[in-house]
Amino acid sequence: MNLFSIKSRKHAVGMMLTGALMISFSGVYVKLAHVSSETAGFYRVIFGAIPLFIILLVKREPLWKGWYTCLLGITGGIFFAIDLFAWHKSIHYIGPGLATILGNFQVFFLAGIGIFVLKEKITPRLLLAIPFAIAGLFLVVGVAWENLSSAYKTGIFLGIVTAMCYTGYILSLKKLQSMPKPLSAEANLLIICLSTATIFACLMLFQKNAFVIPDIQSFLSLAAYGFLSQALGWMIISRALPHLQTSVTGLLLLLQPTFAFAWDMIFFSRPTSLLDITGIMLTIFAIYLGSARQK
Repeated sequence: MNLFSIKSRKHAVGMMLTGALMISFSGVYVKLAHVSSETAGFYRVIFGAIPLFIILLVKREPLWKGWYTCLLGITGGIFFAIDLFAWHKSIHYIGPGLATILGNFQVFFLAGIGIFVLKEKITPRLLLAIPFAIAGLFLVVGVAWENLSSAYKTGIFLGIVTAMCYTGYILSLKKLQSMPKPLSAEANLLIICLSTATIFACLMLFQKNAFVIPDIQSFLSLAAYGFLSQALGWMIISRALPHLQTSVTGLLLLLQPTFAFAWDMIFFSRPTSLLDITGIMLTIFAIYLGSARQK
């Protein structure tokens, strides 16, 4: 897999942007699939695990490197399962565009962990970004908050939960890829996929949800969701993660919510006012400001 080897920082940035573009279609796939949130999450990681498993067999790479690595992968799988569950529910309430933008508030959670846990120095940009983000979100959902339905408010809350769990997932994956002599990106992602699939399968059995995919459109959407977004997209991102700072990682992943909102308007005719667009652009600018490196 020399195609995915990192030759320079510029190459890592290019790979991160490519991966972010690929996963930006995730919300579109979920919206097109006529299945429950739990079923969509289950088949995302199942379809995503297939090419990862094939790659590991061809390359004859190990899937085991001790209990610590295994437990860290399972932890990442737990974060990812909650992330997907909350995000899928949020998509049905508020659409893939806004749900993805809220999920990418992970930038601020990553920055908070960097400051309070890793003792990184807070930058003036981050201090300036926070009020911008609040103002942008207020323009999108807060101006007529009292007029919003309870379902829409629930979708916004689930979007924030997504961001929190997305943070845990990214940190787990970054830790796995940054360990001395780590497992391959494919192996780490496969462990996370299998852990996430187990959680969703248990949830589906408990809720008595059917594992049957109802139609061809749903099958193709879920297959693309798993192969392109989960396997290929995140494999590319995983390769680039150890070569970039945490804050830069959050910045480059901004391509995902930017395009996700565009896909929402293009494919699903999302009604968007000038006030909405202003709020979205302000929010994305705030996330950029909070994650860009200080020069």
